[in-house]
Amino acid sequence: MRLGLNLGYWGAGNDPANLAQAKQADELGYAVVWAAEAYGSDAVTVLAWIAAHTSRIDVGAAVLQIPARTPAMTSMTAATLDTLSGGRFRLGLGVSGPQVSEGWHGVRFASPLGRTREYAAIVRSALKRERVRFEGEHFTLPLPDGPGKALRLTVRPARKHIPLYLAAIGPKNLELTGEIADGWLPVFFSPAHAGEQLAQLRAGAERAGRTLDGFDVAPSVPLVPGDDWKACADAVRGYAALYLGGMGSKDKNFYNRLACRMGFEAEAGEVQEKYLAGDRAGAMAAVPLEFLDATSLLGPKERIAEKMTEYAEAGVTTLSVSPYTENATAAAAALRTAVEALELAGVA
Repeated sequence: MRLGLNLGYWGAGNDPANLAQAKQADELGYAVVWAAEAYGSDAVTVLAWIAAHTSRIDVGAAVLQIPARTPAMTSMTAATLDTLSGGRFRLGLGVSGPQVSEGWHGVRFASPLGRTREYAAIVRSALKRERVRFEGEHFTLPLPDGPGKALRLTVRPARKHIPLYLAAIGPKNLELTGEIADGWLPVFFSPAHAGEQLAQLRAGAERAGRTLDGFDVAPSVPLVPGDDWKACADAVRGYAALYLGGMGSKDKNFYNRLACRMGFEAEAGEVQEKYLAGDRAGAMAAVPLEFLDATSLLGPKERIAEKMTEYAEAGVTTLSVSPYTENATAAAAALRTAVEALELAGVA
């Protein structure tokens, strides 16, 4: 198991610290640094900036939004970033959610599985520098009733194969990930609750006639070192409450559904009810300590090492940490603690 760093969204006021973290992770031997996008900063510009300031660490999109770009545009972007970074780009894709897809991008959130399958197939074809021809339910290239013709990507990526990840949460999407992707980008991953998810990945892989050998399970996990793990958990409450309570509508919140499948149905319902009613403090307080502990790295280095062992035994191959700390100095210390804990765990 190797370490990664997830910086999340750019533009939240901690940008200088984020770049410093990426450079430090590069120096410490982290495998990859990820950036995300929603409806603020885009991931592509951030990753290009980070790649220019680092030399060894991979730069990964976690994720590029499928409704935001045509598959051809994503292929162009992936090839360009891989070339500029010297073969260090990892492509993560996700359908986002209905509020962002329809409210921000003006793209109907319909048939997310079918759209993802076709989108990934086009991207794969383009990155192989094939002439792109595709006839599907959601995408047709070239259009059959105009002057367009099948084109080939003119840029040669630095590598023959750019790894493709999917950000999957639901069971069917997990099967699709195991079937067509090189890796999985989970959130709120819990080693104790991951058995069913990994079984769904394996089912998809078996359907495609392959195994999960070489497949990268790369969850992003909040990291809060400290003497009192219960106090450390409080630093993660706002993040958990936002996702369980406010990411999506009351009837379609994928993160809330995930928490329910993990056995926290009543608690997740309370978090969502309070959050949507405007009681953010109440929503944070309602996030169960057990959920935070199950999905985070909290407490002393030795305790973090024990949890890292659990992640490795559950099948995680890249453990991407997100420091939830009060300042840049503490974040830098947290990244070093993660390295020391991994060495202590002996699972590298």
